[in-house]
Amino acid sequence: MSAAPHDLLLVDGVVVEVVRSARRRRTISAHRVGDRIVIHVPARMSRAEEARWVESMTRRVLAGEKRTHRSDDELMQRAAELSRRYLGGRAQPASVRWVDNQQSLWGSCTPADRTIRLSRRLVGMPEYVVDYVLLHELAHLLVPGHGREFWALLAGYPKLERARGYLEGVAAAAGLPGLADAEPAA
Repeated sequence: MSAAPHDLLLVDGVVVEVVRSARRRRTISAHRVGDRIVIHVPARMSRAEEARWVESMTRRVLAGEKRTHRSDDELMQRAAELSRRYLGGRAQPASVRWVDNQQSLWGSCTPADRTIRLSRRLVGMPEYVVDYVLLHELAHLLVPGHGREFWALLAGYPKLERARGYLEGVAAAAGLPGLADAEPAA
């Protein structure tokens, strides 16, 4: 399990991108980017040492995700709590689940069957950001578009602008389009 200056590996069923850097002297870092884990290692590191670090850092990232990753059932419970707190309990989804096929959306909602899907790219983001996306999709169960009525439903969420800013920053850093919805009504 060695890597060239920039290789993809499969570790425990997860795609791992190893980036070797001549500027990096001692530190090893790892983080999730979409569906893969990116690990930065010094270029002069031996292949055997690199293999040990890749294994270790992959386990560390996955363990961290496990601690912060809600199950679909927990998402459903959180949706009920957010609906009660901010929407008077009026938004009642039939299901809420994580999905892997949303690369340009953070979440989606189908009002006809009352289903909500959250992109797994949200895993590891701050809880207030995940809550915002979930609340955003819950609001779509009540109002389909992004007009004044929609944003009025979200106005009570205290971290609305902070969460939107966080997602805009993530999108910009990844070179993705910004938030696809309209700006909140003033």
